Amino acid sequence: MDGAPVTLSPYDPQWAVLFEQEQVILEAALAQWLVGPVEHIGSTSVPGLAAKPIIDMMAPVRSLSEAVAAIEVVIALGYCNGMHRPEEAHYFFKPETDNWWERTYQLHLTEPTSLLWRRRVAFRDALRCRADYRSRYERLKRDLAHAHGADLMAYARNKDDFVNEVLGARDRTQAPTVSYTRKP
Repeated sequence: MDGAPVTLSPYDPQWAVLFEQEQVILEAALAQWLVGPVEHIGSTSVPGLAAKPIIDMMAPVRSLSEAVAAIEVVIALGYCNGMHRPEEAHYFFKPETDNWWERTYQLHLTEPTSLLWRRRVAFRDALRCRADYRSRYERLKRDLAHAHGADLMAYARNKDDFVNEVLGARDRTQAPTVSYTRKP
């Protein structure tokens, strides 16, 4: 895959502020479809963890089919509608760019019962709760970024075994079998 190499930035407390600002905007615009708060997920949501500086978010919607009507609302907020797990979510990013490394925000509208929701939230919560998981994950991400350069798909795919271990799952098609106390 051509493009910029995967580069991790040291944790930045500003990521939480950027999320909170975007959360307010999204929750106001999407209120009629939401069944809970917009969640900050991914590595930027874990204090102390190095990350690609992209704020990843998930919004829990009552129904994926009903949320089709929300697509135009999200686009009006400056997001582009992309393709990522279309059977589970409506996916958006901003700013408009063909280069993943230039994105600053990513958003999935998905049902909170979806595998995507349950795995992402549980993994985030595990990393927030356990320093050993955070340090192992950061080391793995650095090794993969070095090994795979600009191949984002290989970088992401090669994290699966660790994610499954943390979630107590056999593979990426299984829901988490463990839970962690949520920390903001």
